[in-house]
Amino acid sequence: MKGFNTAKLIRFGFACAVLSVMAFSSMGPTAAQTPPAEDKKRLTEQAWGRKYNPEQLYGDQQRAAVPKSGVKVTKDLVYGKAERQKVDVYQTEGKSNMPILVFFHGGGYVGSARDTSPLIHSNIMYYFAKNGFLGINADFRLAPEFKWPSGGEDVRDVVKWIKENAKKYGGNPDRIYLFAHSAGASHVAQYIYDRRFQPDTGPGVAGAIMLSGRYNLHPDPDDPSMTGGVTQYFGTDHAQWPSRSAINHINESHVPVMLVMSEFDQLNLAGTTGELFTALCYRDGGRCPRLVQLKYHNHGSEFASMNTADDYLGKEMLEWMDEGFGETRHPATPRK
Repeated sequence: MKGFNTAKLIRFGFACAVLSVMAFSSMGPTAAQTPPAEDKKRLTEQAWGRKYNPEQLYGDQQRAAVPKSGVKVTKDLVYGKAERQKVDVYQTEGKSNMPILVFFHGGGYVGSARDTSPLIHSNIMYYFAKNGFLGINADFRLAPEFKWPSGGEDVRDVVKWIKENAKKYGGNPDRIYLFAHSAGASHVAQYIYDRRFQPDTGPGVAGAIMLSGRYNLHPDPDDPSMTGGVTQYFGTDHAQWPSRSAINHINESHVPVMLVMSEFDQLNLAGTTGELFTALCYRDGGRCPRLVQLKYHNHGSEFASMNTADDYLGKEMLEWMDEGFGETRHPATPRK
């Protein structure tokens, strides 16, 4: 294959090894991955295609199923000076001391928003509000106007804002979970691992669920994102990329993570997810993080199935957060 050098082959090997593990790890006791036949048909028709339309896939189900009564939405709360530095809060009325679920959207570092439509991404917030969480939907600044390190800084500032304001909305500032997709997952990974983005007290979050992020930067002529958002955000100087790759900072903090990707995900993101998974396994002496592959899903559908009959990811997340996901396990001595 053109351009498939040794380093790329190693990364691809990581991804293949991860996928073989996922075949077993994703079949946990929470729920079976059995989407309804019509959903499965539409998902497999898209397969590895790059034209995603989550609302077209799930919109009718979300409109019918999303329970909005009893959830108070407070929009456009400011956590920074830039126009996009805002959050929306989804608060179950009458409850206090709730765990907090914060969502950071994707968009290739250059696009999307916390409210790209009436359903995406507010549906995620209603789902977790229904399940006893304070939901916070966050925006971050975009490239090319705002380059690295703005994403990690915005995650830091959102966490700081939550620490200072959570209690007035019924949230517990000591139980913050970050949930992020694609570019958002890259920013969250930068924050939870790289001490340059954290306050002196550390990341201050209970865990992070990261869907299909970019955690290790590789110059790759076969990756169409290289000429778009990746270089617009991380810069064109490849000598800077190792320092800007979250994977090279995993020894700086030990936030519990759950890694997620889809069966029909982009190869570049499958590879870097595999690399992060492998690095964390070695870091913790074989005590690997939770890893889930979503059958039939693609990069655009994997976060959109909550509040539908295809609710595997949501249930996996709830179980992972509820059961402690290894918080009390003492890391083994890393291999030399």
